[in-house]
Amino acid sequence: MMRTNRVMVISLAATVLAGAAGAGVAQASPTTAGSVAPSACRPANHTAKITNAPSSSGHRHYRVTLTAPRGYEPCQLAGSPTNVRFSNHDSQLGITPGRYGNQGTAVTFGPGHPVHFDIQVPNNGRGTPADEVTFTLQAPDGEIPGTSVAQGTLKVATGTLIGPVRDDA
Repeated sequence: MMRTNRVMVISLAATVLAGAAGAGVAQASPTTAGSVAPSACRPANHTAKITNAPSSSGHRHYRVTLTAPRGYEPCQLAGSPTNVRFSNHDSQLGITPGRYGNQGTAVTFGPGHPVHFDIQVPNNGRGTPADEVTFTLQAPDGEIPGTSVAQGTLKVATGTLIGPVRDDA
């Protein structure tokens, strides 16, 4: 319950600050004009889960999959999430990841259209356990206000990279 309240407060504060700042902030608009349903891109309107993905030469990979339930409008996402923070048992780890891949490709996200992004971690035997990742999603026209949260088991290390959001198909 404490984690939920913390995430809600963080999301609310980020939304208020983003609204005050104005520039470079996407409005997480639905992909259809005239829609009355809320956008699936808002942090409160989707879930995110971390799972193991196949390793590559010299790296461990984890997949963060975002899903949205029925009742929300599809929206556009692009590039790697930003403001990525890793935590273990509510203690933030001091690892700040970089990004890789094409940051300009837009994908549609919403009910029935899950998306994912990759967390690539150097496999140097020095991974630090984590059980939560917080991040800010990006739209083609800027940052989506609020902080999304994914939970699952992973290990991170210096040199960790975040890939762009991709279709889950």
